[in-house]
Order: sequence, then C-alpha cells, then structure tokens
Amino acid sequence: MKKLTDQDPETKSTDIVAENITQLRLIFPEAFEENKINFEVLKQLLGGTVDEQDEKYGLNWHGKRRARQIALLPSTGTLRPCPEDSVDWDTTRNLMIEGDNLEVLKLLQKSYAGKVKLIYIDPPYNTGNDFVYHDDFQDNIKNYLMRTGQIESDGRKNSSNIESSGRFHTDWLNMIYPRLKLARNLLSDNGVIFISIDDNEIDDLRKCCDDVFGEENRIAIICHKARASVSNDKIISSNHNFILLYARNIEPIFNNRAKFGLAPDLEGFDKTDAKGSFKYVPVDGPGGGAKGNPYYTFLGVTGYFRFSKERMQRMYDEGLIAKVGSNLQQKYYLQDAKESRKTDTTWWDEKLYTSTASSRLKELMEGDPFDNPKPPELIQKMLELWVREESIIMDFFAGSGTAGHAVMKQNADDSINRRFILVQLPESLDPENKDEKTAAEYCDKLGKPRNISEICKERLRRAGKIIKKDNPKFTGDLGFRVFKLDSSNIQSWDPDRDNLVATLEAHAEHLKTERTENDILFELLLKLGLDLTVPIEHKPIAGKIVHSIGAGSLLVCLNTKIATAEVEPLALGIAAWHKKLAPAGETEVVFRDSSFSDDVAKTNLTTILQQYGLENVRSL
Repeated sequence: MKKLTDQDPETKSTDIVAENITQLRLIFPEAFEENKINFEVLKQLLGGTVDEQDEKYGLNWHGKRRARQIALLPSTGTLRPCPEDSVDWDTTRNLMIEGDNLEVLKLLQKSYAGKVKLIYIDPPYNTGNDFVYHDDFQDNIKNYLMRTGQIESDGRKNSSNIESSGRFHTDWLNMIYPRLKLARNLLSDNGVIFISIDDNEIDDLRKCCDDVFGEENRIAIICHKARASVSNDKIISSNHNFILLYARNIEPIFNNRAKFGLAPDLEGFDKTDAKGSFKYVPVDGPGGGAKGNPYYTFLGVTGYFRFSKERMQRMYDEGLIAKVGSNLQQKYYLQDAKESRKTDTTWWDEKLYTSTASSRLKELMEGDPFDNPKPPELIQKMLELWVREESIIMDFFAGSGTAGHAVMKQNADDSINRRFILVQLPESLDPENKDEKTAAEYCDKLGKPRNISEICKERLRRAGKIIKKDNPKFTGDLGFRVFKLDSSNIQSWDPDRDNLVATLEAHAEHLKTERTENDILFELLLKLGLDLTVPIEHKPIAGKIVHSIGAGSLLVCLNTKIATAEVEPLALGIAAWHKKLAPAGETEVVFRDSSFSDDVAKTNLTTILQQYGLENVRSL
C-alpha cells in the first residue's frame, strides 16, 4: 500500500510542464538525451519552422516570462466543501468557488481540462482602483490566505494599480496572462471565451489573447452598448465597452456553423412538393417542463406536442403536418431554413444596458450591494449563440454572479441543462471606504462576512427562487455547491532541525487534524481528476463508513481506527460492494494511513483486496 505524500503528483494540481515534456517525448524521442532536451537536435527535427530572429512582432513586457512560469507552477492547495452555504447540495451540478482564481484554475485542471464549452469573464478594467490580484510566485496559497485574513498578516490591502507606479499596464498584464493560459486548457476543442473590457486595456488584451489563443482563433471584437446616457463633461462621451471573442480552435466551429446556430442547417432537405424542397422534423416535445407542452391525441397519436391542438389542426389543413409511420411530423422547407438564421453582428445593444441591470439587481437583492453589474441578458445572448446542448459554462471573475444567474434563467427558457462554475475572490469590504460602505452594510444585514463572494452567493439564492416562481413547471437545476480555497489537507514535511523528534511525532498523523472527512474526500476527487459533483454513495462495512465515488471508480475509507481483527471483514465487504458496483475501469482504493493498528493490518488488507482484483490500494 503506497502512502500518498505532499510530494506525489496525485496530491498536486496538474503539472503542465511535465505533461508538455511527455507529449514532446512522444513526438520527438530522439531529441531527448539523459532525460534532457537537446535543443539543437529538436531544431533540426523541426526544419525551417524555428524562428530565431531577435526582433519580431508581438506583445512583450517586463514580467512576461515570470507570468508564464506562474501559470505552469502546480498548486498544492485544495477546495473545501461548504454545504451550509450551498443550495441543493445533494443534487446540484453547479459550482460556486471562493478563492484566488489563479489557484482555483490550477486546481480544476485535472477534473475539467477540455470540458468547458464557454467562458465569460469581466476582469478588472484597470481603472486605477479595482485591482486586487497580486500573485506570489513561491506560495500563492499563503498569499491568498493572508490577503483574505485567514492567517496572520499585516492587514494591508493592495487594491489599486496607480499609473504613478510606472507599471500600470505591466501589472495588469502580469495578472491576466497566466489566468488566460490556464483558462485555455479548460476549454473544449470547440469552446470559446468572451472577455469584457474597456478602453484602458483593449489593445493589450487583444495582443495578449492573440498570444495565448492564436490570432487565427480570434472570432470577433464586439462593441457592447453599455449605457444610453451621455456625459456632458467629455468631448465625446463613451457609452460602450468591448467584448473579445476567441475560440480554442476555430476550425471545428467554422466547419459546424449550423450546429452552433451561426448559419442555417441546409442538410437533409430531400423531399419536394409544390412549395419546394423540405424535410420532416418532429412536432413532439418534452412534457411537464418549463415549456408546459400540451398533451392530447391527434390523428391517432397521443403525446406532448409543441403546438396547441387548434394550431395543429390548422397546420394539418394547410398540408404542413403528416403522419409518418406512428409519429407526427412537420414539413420544414429549405427556403424557411435559409431565412431562419442571420449571422450576428459585432454591435450588441438591445436590452443589454448596464444601467438597467443595476436597477434590476437592486430590486432582486432588496439593496444596492454591487456597482455596474452586467445584465444577465448579455450572457444569455452568448448562450443562445454558442451553447445549445448540455455543457459547462465558466466565469472566474464572477463578481455578483451574473453568469450563474444567466445560466439558470436561460435553462428555464429553453430547457437545456447547462452547468456553471463560478470563481470569486472573497475580497473584503471596508465599511469605512465610501465605495465599499453600502456593500459592507449589506453583508452585515445578511449576517455574513463582509466580502464580495457573499454577495455573489446571495444573488444566486435569490435568482433561483425568482426563476422558480416565474417558471413553476421548471424542474431544472437552481442550486449550487460552494467550495472554498485552502491549503491542502495533507501536512507538508517542514522539519524543525533543532527538534527533529518533536517534528516526527507531530507528523505521525499525515492529515491535518482540524480537517473533516468531507474535506479529505473532495481533495481526493480534485487531485485524482474527478468531477466535484460526481455521485457519492456511503455504505457501512464492518462498522466503518466506505464511500463509493463515480459508481465505484474510487472507494475510500477514512475511518481513524482499523484493528487487525477488523481487516478481513472490511476487505471482503469492500470487495463484495465493488463486484456489485461493477465499474467500467480500474478502481482505486484509499485509506487513512494512520488508521491501521500496525503494518501487519495494512499488509493483510492490501493482500486480500488484491486477491479480488483491487490492485491499486493507497493510503493518505
């Protein structure tokens, strides 16, 4: 039974450098000598594709190399579950994560790489007073805990990026660059990212995105009319922001434009009548959902239909409905398909004003805790354009939670089960600061800590209730699981050389004693690459609680004491449950290392499990 320590890859986030080297070794094995890359050989293998010019076009700034290194450095942190802050913890598949988004993005790499269909972010615009992300290359977890007051610090709050520092644009680029690098890894091959920005950083952000995503994957720069009003103290009043739209890979999107609603689907029109070419499409629809489709019998076919019985009769009389086999079908004409979808433009303004979004958020929250939120309709427009199937939507600058609100609202509108992952720094709010006073007092009224993530969670709770009230037949997901960034549950080895005996005694328990079983369980999910909403079953076996995760792909027993006499019934019970679960792939079994009374108990349990085909047995 191998013991997992804080040095094992399984206890860290994805090591992107190691993965890159592995991929390179597979393609160019001859470029490696004694586990090192021979760049001269690699350049020969790449032929004339290596650019060795000293001067070339591109975006460079002081700190870019360090920013790239920050993105590549694995995280040793974890996400601790908070059911008490959540809504519908047992059933929801939505996530709201409190923490520094740089570290959270690293931690999500194993579980969500290549799985996110759409990312929307509204990052700090670098106006001089909205900048709170200061990354520590050596220990960003410690840096984060200090900034959020969870460990001792000097209490200083870095919340500005003043131009007099001489690094105004540089500091902002050092913040955004590693986050975009990590975000790209999470996008699916046909995934896209929308980024809201204003005049201050539009030029740098475009060049930065060209660097990260590739200029060829830039789809559009959208102008979003954010306000109708004008300012009399300016020569020309600016009333729009920009939205940059990039693809992870534009090729599958361009080749499947009809699927994404970006072009009409003109395939399958293989029938003809007096009106022209047509194809049959279903007229049945889901029942009992948000749409409330009517249930009746027509032409001998009984079911839920998209149209009322009266409209169905009119369409039948017009020759638009036919009985095909045992089903009813509607004629869909090629000409209608050609006219059904117009390519969207780069000018977005209808019903998307930030000013109206502020007043509506104030009404929803029964207070005024957040300035200049984006309207949910803006993100709903993105969802309608790009996400027409069950997918993951992400916003790692979540703010007041507009993206989560929009996903739930759009799901109720079109009955598609989209999921969201929101990440928000629990940035503290100072009641003595005039710009933060209202938000801090709002948190006080809720009886919650004074930070922005509390406002985000409250908005999601209220939005879910309103959506349910407005759509009583909607049975979709209106909940969310809350997780909070923290240091790992596994103790790091930090010996006191002046008192090594005491250090060894303190390290006898490998896991932090103040952490719960749930804390440890979800760190396992995260570090082994499982979805944080994967089903978990619990079963008592030989007086111990055993957890089955992902239908038996991971079996975990974190009991604090396993005596030698308990080993055989526990192992046999686990083996029997595993046989009943019959998972498709290999199963990993994990125990608490300190729970065994002696090494004999540990060895015997491992041997019995291996006899029943459970070869991968580990301890924490």
